[in-house]
This record gives sequence, structure tokens and C-alpha cells, in this order.
Amino acid sequence: MQKSGLASLAMFYCDFREEQKKGVRGLLSSVLVQLCHQSDAYCDILSKLYSEHKDGAENPSDGRLVHCLKDVLKVPKQAPIFLVVDALDECPNTPSLSSPRLEVLTLLEDLIDSRPPNLRICVTSRPEADIKPILEPLTFQSVSLHDEHGQMEDLENYIKSVVDTNRNMRRWRPEHKQLVIDVLTERADGM
Repeated sequence: MQKSGLASLAMFYCDFREEQKKGVRGLLSSVLVQLCHQSDAYCDILSKLYSEHKDGAENPSDGRLVHCLKDVLKVPKQAPIFLVVDALDECPNTPSLSSPRLEVLTLLEDLIDSRPPNLRICVTSRPEADIKPILEPLTFQSVSLHDEHGQMEDLENYIKSVVDTNRNMRRWRPEHKQLVIDVLTERADGM
């Protein structure tokens, strides 16, 4: 659909190991650039933002990036925009008022509350205590894989394949291999 122009797609993977992938600024920047490559109208909006900030010499505020994204979402007669935010639980959750995770959750809540007619959002995350109460009331459809038998079976099969193919582990006694498989599967908690 994206290649034929029937939809726009922007994906963001939250990653606590990379500074630009663990907060709202990275999400907004990534999504805007991705959308810009898919529509001249979106590109014009981002170019205006760039010009307003001395051709990139100044960084726009997070609020200005949000405003830019909302302008993109308001462009008439555009194809639906699919926004995928993967691994939201990987955003750091700090006790401060402006934790990166809370900022991303607030952005998602704001986008959903503004009800842009062409926006479709998919968020993946473990059901963390701070994420679940915010996203649950906003969801149209929810799928939980956390306790699924198939998920645990896939995880166990993966661990078995690593144990069986690892050069050092191949020499272990079968009961030691099984102990590693059992402990890792249990402690993985569905991940």
C-alpha cells in the first residue's frame, strides 16, 4: 500500500541503548522524516519548519515538532498514515516528571485524543504498570502475547537452538543443557 501511494507508514523502535531512540524527540524526528519521504505535502510542512529554524542551525522544541506532526496529520486528501511504535517499554521510565516514557505516552494520548481521521496507530509493549492504564482506554483493539503458550514455546525452541548450536555448549551434558533451557525460559517472562 505504501509503495503504491495508498498509505503512508512511519515506524519507530524504542531502544534504551540509543539516545535518539528512547524518547519523544527521537520519535517525532524519525516519524516526520519518514513521512516527508512519502508525500510532497508533508515535505513542504517539514521544509517550512526547517526554514523557521535558520535552515537547521537551530533545533526546534519538542512542542514545535508535535505541532509540525499535527500539521502533517491535517493535510487534506492524503492517504491513511500508519504509525507503528515498537517496544514502548524500552523507553526509560525515570521517577522524574519528564521521563522519556511518559513523554511518549503523553504524545500518543494527545494524538489519539485529537482524532485525526487518517491516523492509525499500533503500539507494541510489555504490559508495564505505567503503560497499561494509559493505553488501555485508548485502544480500539488489543492483543496480548504475554501469557500465550505459543510465545513460550517459541522462546524455548529458540533457546534450545542456541544451546544446541553453540560451539561451547554442544559439549555439555544433556542435563546441564536442559537446566539452562528451563531457567532461561522461565526467567524470560515471555520476552
